[in-house]
Amino acid sequence: MAVPRKGEVWLVDMGYTAKTRPALVVSIPITGAERVITTVVPHTTSERGTRFEAKSDVRWLKDGVFDVQGISTFPTVKLIRKLGELPIDQFDDVVSRMKLLLDLP
Repeated sequence: MAVPRKGEVWLVDMGYTAKTRPALVVSIPITGAERVITTVVPHTTSERGTRFEAKSDVRWLKDGVFDVQGISTFPTVKLIRKLGELPIDQFDDVVSRMKLLLDLP
């Protein structure tokens, strides 16, 4: 399996309730004896208009947003396949909204 990298969008099996959906990888690759997990921000087409949603504008995703309030960590085996790479400006927008949510500098 390919190693998910920060800024990539993967199709993720989020379990029974959240189904399978695209999600943006926001964690660094795991190495050595560390737990094989990946932190992601899910993509949704159900936009609510909150300040914690970052618009996505890539042709290989349906119109929607990355919902920073849904940030989650999954075993890397739950990442099914890579869909593409988010442009740096859109990735930076997600990161700035994560900082806002988590009250980070």
